[in-house]
Amino acid sequence: MQILNFGSLNIDYVYRVDRFVQPGETKSCQDLLINSGGKGLNQSIAAAKAGTAVAHAGVFGRDGGFLIEKLRDNGVDISLMQASEGVNGHAIIQVDQTGQNCILLYGGTNQELTEAYIEKTLEDIGDDGLVLLQNETNLVDKIITQAHERGFQVAFNAAPFTASALDYPLDLLDWLIINEVEGRQIAGCNEIDEIIPRLGESYPNLSILLTLGKQGSRCWHDGELRAVGSFEVQAVDTTAAGDTFIGYFLNGILNGQSTLDALHNASAASALCVQRPGAADSIPLRKEVDHALSAGVLGHLEILHD
Repeated sequence: MQILNFGSLNIDYVYRVDRFVQPGETKSCQDLLINSGGKGLNQSIAAAKAGTAVAHAGVFGRDGGFLIEKLRDNGVDISLMQASEGVNGHAIIQVDQTGQNCILLYGGTNQELTEAYIEKTLEDIGDDGLVLLQNETNLVDKIITQAHERGFQVAFNAAPFTASALDYPLDLLDWLIINEVEGRQIAGCNEIDEIIPRLGESYPNLSILLTLGKQGSRCWHDGELRAVGSFEVQAVDTTAAGDTFIGYFLNGILNGQSTLDALHNASAASALCVQRPGAADSIPLRKEVDHALSAGVLGHLEILHD
């Protein structure tokens, strides 16, 4: 096992619209898709498709059986999953004509983790690998503490941001994964260029992955900053782009790639993802990413800081 993901599982209700609905407005949508999703599920599948051994831990509801099948079909170990009679977490997603999205979350069984389940799961898998977390489940702070105490590397994707994340033991993390919005809120700053320096001052031992969409990505790791742009592609749906980036990036880091190579491969995977509709099903296989890079179909990725 390389990654143990205490991750969320969502049923995604995706509504395609010409523009996002406004306050007080009732409007028709152009299409409805019901997909497997959730940041946890997407990141597990992305890492597995990239070539990482992944075990997913969490709780699924009485309506979430197909989510477990989706994980299994994509090579994720589901033996640690726990069933519940509750309603599964879900998301209401609007996707507009430019491929941008807005998302409303319902936590459901993603909020049913218990300390006993966390402790048993960590005991059952030993003490080797990386524990991955998102901010869509409960007891994130407990998982960070217990995983760190047991000697795991710990990576936390602070999405979606909530004020409670500021009370988590972030100093125990090995990796903090954030986008521009989350980075500004955690670092307490307004400018993108201030995010990594501010966080570095507060958490000097922390590695940071900052994703910036079309503006690329930045990584602070082992005392060095690396930054790349993004591949210029026509987006259809950006729903799982960030999760795809995270899964591929962690695969690279865990398998000895340089930071720049990990950013490069993750950028390519994300570029392929946004050209397809859906969430988990839009995540490319490793062979698709390798082919796109070798064939040069994505164009050039600018290195902004090496």
